[in-house]
Amino acid sequence: MSANSESSHTGFLAAPKLSIGVKSNAPRKSRRSPTADPAKSSAGIIETEQKYCAPNYLPLPVTLVRGKGVYLWDQDDKRYLDMMSAYSAVSHGHCNPRLVAALTRQAEQLTIVSRAFHTDKLAPFAEKLCALTGFDKMLPMNTGAEAVETAIKAARHWGYKKKHIPGGLAEIIVAEGNFHGRTTTIVGFSSEVEYRAGFGPFTPGFKLVPFGDANAFRGAITPSTCAILVEPIQGESGIRIPPEGWLREVRAICDENNVLLILDEIQTGLGRTGEMFCFEHEGIRPDGLILGKALGGGMMPVSAFLADDEIMELFQPGSHGSTFGGNPLAAAVALEALQILLDDDLVANSHRLGAYMLSRLQKFRTPLITDLRGRGLFIGIEFDPEMVSAREVCERLMTRGVLSKETHKTVVRFAPPLVIEQDQIDQALETFSEVLAEIAADRSVTFTVES
Repeated sequence: MSANSESSHTGFLAAPKLSIGVKSNAPRKSRRSPTADPAKSSAGIIETEQKYCAPNYLPLPVTLVRGKGVYLWDQDDKRYLDMMSAYSAVSHGHCNPRLVAALTRQAEQLTIVSRAFHTDKLAPFAEKLCALTGFDKMLPMNTGAEAVETAIKAARHWGYKKKHIPGGLAEIIVAEGNFHGRTTTIVGFSSEVEYRAGFGPFTPGFKLVPFGDANAFRGAITPSTCAILVEPIQGESGIRIPPEGWLREVRAICDENNVLLILDEIQTGLGRTGEMFCFEHEGIRPDGLILGKALGGGMMPVSAFLADDEIMELFQPGSHGSTFGGNPLAAAVALEALQILLDDDLVANSHRLGAYMLSRLQKFRTPLITDLRGRGLFIGIEFDPEMVSAREVCERLMTRGVLSKETHKTVVRFAPPLVIEQDQIDQALETFSEVLAEIAADRSVTFTVES
């Protein structure tokens, strides 16, 4: 398997110029010419972005212009190893040649007509995804948050129609530390103050309980509970892994109480944790599954909610929708993304190289690191905030050609494209070791690597 093979890019077909309607002699309203210049320095580009974009992100100070496989290049043609993969969206590697070809073919044929009409691409994509997951039906959306909102609708609808919960009283139990998206409904049941501050009032009907505590979930259930909605591993919270057996116990609790178990595998699904789906580690099956990120192959925003007929057939025409959801361009790319996962055995690669990376990281000895957790190519390294911030670690890695991003100020994530190879992991860990040694020297603490 090669992550670095080059591909040819087919150009877009030129559209004929059409003259429509009557030409107006009225003076045209002047518009400001864009000032962005490809030749600008990285600092100039960052300055322009900060001037015109709302400051809701704090990116690392690097301007990326090109990607291939596990590598990215900046404005000055400096190469970086991507250990972030856009929060698992680029599992197939940057500009995967097969995905570029699928995107180009479909873009030259048909992109979107809305779900007002059938197309030839949604059906095979839906069939493939249902076969892979084992669910009867899927509902295609675009972003992960949209798929979560779809799952919430489905759970409530099932609660009213099948469980006969009185109207307007359905409850969903969620976990503290969750991250399911950024809509007002979703941040309303977040436990993170910064996600919620200034955005209320929030949608009622959610209960927060501690992540990984099965008894807390059991105790929160009432006759009005329609679903439990959780991530099997909390990614944005810092790659938090629950105790072994927790998910099996939650499955049993749901069965005992006639409650749906809905799993958000937007980050963990499609091979990220060394199984096709994270729930397979505990041998259970959810009632509903939320997928996204890698489903779009790093090319398109594609997400989906999946469940069996008992839940999905409650949707009726007009009860839910999305103009872009399931469009032929997205469906063609997603179908190819699923096939690549299988053809290139990326799940096995995640399992093997994730175990390898964890085994090497476990040999790092320093008081800078307080915890190491991970499964497959989904790894979090927690730092003592009294000694160093995760942001500083990421900035130092960046200067040495490795890109990652901190979460919650204390955790550095290593979640590279699943096409990564062992020598590239060695390169990343060697750089990480150099950074830790430098920080340890600055802080007058020890850092060693066991042989």
